[in-house]
Amino acid sequence: MNRNGDIVIIEDDKDDQFLFEEVFKELDYPNKRVYFNDGEAALDYLHLSTTVPFLVLSDINMPLLNGFELREKLKTDADINLKCIPYLFFSTALSQEMVIDAYSMSVQGFFVKPSSVLELTATIRIIIEYWKRCASPNNFD
Repeated sequence: MNRNGDIVIIEDDKDDQFLFEEVFKELDYPNKRVYFNDGEAALDYLHLSTTVPFLVLSDINMPLLNGFELREKLKTDADINLKCIPYLFFSTALSQEMVIDAYSMSVQGFFVKPSSVLELTATIRIIIEYWKRCASPNNFD
């Protein structure tokens, strides 16, 4: 896990992208944010990137390649899997079946998009602080 790497945000709703960016600016984390409208574009980026991203925040319902399909592709890709990039769902959609499916695919978190900027800020802060403190196999140089 690269604590200084990019934060990949896969979200097809421009308003949600704007809110995420406002929250990250307010929290003042140094990580660059990279936004994608669909899972296919994010997959291409993760294959071609020369640096290891810090984490992935992914919506579920997206065009071309949804969050579950993307997670499955990443989970079965040995090169990407070795990079130990935390993959978290951030979605308005929520059901017990979706949460079970997500965790059965080794997703490291499932979060419901909060209804207020204040709640979103608190949630993002908790997520980033947790992963900044978490050890991973590739943190030993």
